[in-house]
Amino acid sequence: MVDQPENQVPMCEWAELSEVEGANKLLAILNKSGHCHLASNSISSTEQQIRKALSRVGLNQYIENIYCYRTLGLKKPDQEFYDHILSDLGASRSEVVMIGDGLEKDVIGALNSGIQAIWYNSKNAPVPENIHAIEHLLELTGV
Repeated sequence: MVDQPENQVPMCEWAELSEVEGANKLLAILNKSGHCHLASNSISSTEQQIRKALSRVGLNQYIENIYCYRTLGLKKPDQEFYDHILSDLGASRSEVVMIGDGLEKDVIGALNSGIQAIWYNSKNAPVPENIHAIEHLLELTGV
């Protein structure tokens, strides 16, 4: 979903919600061959509230697990956040890819935890060396 950091109420209560361009199509494709999970630092939304918000934009069907601060008490980029997710999924670091729009919290945090990461850099900001970045989500599909 398009983030609204200025909005301090649970995301399911936001007046307007919209998916990030290409998210529905990308998640549909990824779900055919893998598993999709969501990791959020939201302090105002619980897992159930995030699911309600995802349902409003047609994305909930693609997300298996939601890992959020309100449930875990852990945040990205903390190593414990990523360790908890890997443990819960029973996955190794090499089996997981983090796709995120936050360079520090999502991408560098994941990389520092030994997890592959892709930066969704929709604002076309300068890309640091050794960071895999995309400007549009559908770049990951070859479409």
